[in-house]
Amino acid sequence: MKITVIGAGSTYTPELVSGLWNERERLTVDELWLMDVDGPRLEIVGGMVRRMLARQGAEVPVTLTTDRTAAIEGADAVLIQLRVGGQQARLQDELFPLACGCVGQETTGAGGLAKALRTVPVVLDIAREARERANPGAWIVDFTNPVGINTRALLDDGHKAIGLCNFAIGVQRWIARERGVEPHRVEVDPVGLNHLSWVRHIRVDGVDVLPGMIEERADDLGRRGGVPAELIRDLGVLPSYYLKYYYTHDATVAEMRASTPRATVVADVERELLALYADPSVDTKPPQLEARGGAFYSEAATALLASLVAGTGDNHVVNVRNRGLIQGLADDDVVETLCRVDASGATPLPQEPVAPELLGLIQHVSSYERLAARAAETGDRRLVRMALLAHPLVGQWDRVTALEEGLFATGGDLLPQFAASAGR
Repeated sequence: MKITVIGAGSTYTPELVSGLWNERERLTVDELWLMDVDGPRLEIVGGMVRRMLARQGAEVPVTLTTDRTAAIEGADAVLIQLRVGGQQARLQDELFPLACGCVGQETTGAGGLAKALRTVPVVLDIAREARERANPGAWIVDFTNPVGINTRALLDDGHKAIGLCNFAIGVQRWIARERGVEPHRVEVDPVGLNHLSWVRHIRVDGVDVLPGMIEERADDLGRRGGVPAELIRDLGVLPSYYLKYYYTHDATVAEMRASTPRATVVADVERELLALYADPSVDTKPPQLEARGGAFYSEAATALLASLVAGTGDNHVVNVRNRGLIQGLADDDVVETLCRVDASGATPLPQEPVAPELLGLIQHVSSYERLAARAAETGDRRLVRMALLAHPLVGQWDRVTALEEGLFATGGDLLPQFAASAGR
């Protein structure tokens, strides 16, 4: 099969190759096309990819290109991992909300909205070209953030798409390391949305170990997630680390204001990684990649793709339509949940009812995501304001107007769909 990676200049791409090699028994790759708009960067990353494949003994032809149409033509799967505007745009997403007293983060709150407004039109453009030029039945796997909003937009536009985040696989690998077991023996079962989920079960060989972990290690779990241990005990679940932005908002804003922006840290790590990738003697995935953030994204993507292609019915945590899974959400809302994945796609596994202290926040943010996706597609400034107003990290009208102004002042040049409504 032909696999195409859009945004292959990403420093994650060598991890993707590592994942493809791990899935070689289920996933036969005849062609690997790596596409990026940044040709020089792609050459560096692509050189590293070729050396890794050679070291592994994989005779897979790798084509590097800046021609998106050629990359998509005849593809059996299109993986999207891009960042519109690069780390500089991310830096602005982190800074302008802080100036208004809000969390400055690239995938949630006002910064996440800015990224969604930039990203959704590009992701949809790629998917529409894939619909015309890729092989019939080709899957689109999106792990471009914000994943939930991008997946909603893709599904609303009628594409054969699935969204993927690394939170669940990160928890799986952490528990597997701690317990000295193979990762496939650990099953993580969260409920909620992308970057707004709570793990209600962690099963090792089918036995739920989470209740005992909360009882014995709530302090450690709280430190890992940036939330109070007492909160974890009261909730009885393990919040994703993105929940700290909601549960400890004011303290997190103060911490962000006193710290080096994450975008600056990541940019430094990326420069270090690219220097390593440019070294012709380096042919294995460097440990520095885990400092980049998003660890195991690409391994999760290749395992998911292998399940889709091989039809093996494995369980994966992915982003799919709700379709009645969570009572209180619309059927067309997009949730992040444990699914059985085979050649027909992802089928959510049954979930027990969601506690009201979780459901309210899920409903709140899901309403924001619906508005954000519509704003990104239509270029309607009113919908931008409504999305900000609906978001629980914003909510106040004076902040809405200030954030709207900051969003367009710092990144309006990357939002051409809003040109007709400028100033409204």
